Amino acid sequence: MNPNIKTTQALCAISRTTTPLGPLTLAASAHGLAGVWFDQQRHHPGPLHIPQQHGNPYLVQAADELQRFFAGTLREFKVPLDPQGTAFQQQVWAALQHITFGQLGSYGELARQLGRPAAARAVGAAVGRNPLSIIVPCHRVVGKSGALTGYAGGLDRKVALLRLEGALGDDAGTLAKAA
Repeated sequence: MNPNIKTTQALCAISRTTTPLGPLTLAASAHGLAGVWFDQQRHHPGPLHIPQQHGNPYLVQAADELQRFFAGTLREFKVPLDPQGTAFQQQVWAALQHITFGQLGSYGELARQLGRPAAARAVGAAVGRNPLSIIVPCHRVVGKSGALTGYAGGLDRKVALLRLEGALGDDAGTLAKAA
């Protein structure tokens, strides 16, 4: 398991930040960043009845790192993470962090890395439930043939993120249609 990922809960603070791809809601627990969601993305937790704390250190660090990522000056996020999920989801989310900036991985590759080569669909489900958009890079996962597959934040955002990282050439539209 990635040492950046801890496993506790109880969200204690939220804030909002803007990005070139739309606003994000950031949520923190007492132990790290627990959520990063685009408005209306799939698996969004809905309204969070948690105080806005713009000075929360995890939220401040996450917002700063996201701004630097979109400005092209940050390739690896360092904010401590505290996503909540099953043990299997935690394993998948930790494995996602090993797909480096500008690289692509597949569901099958992730399943093999986890020692469960027949679990590509289960891996896909866990990837889709990633609560830390962008920071835990689920956008870097593509289908077996290299086709762009779904992204909870929307396929257009996935293409934009991969282009920002230099992981896609001009064939992104063709790949997206093949998905």
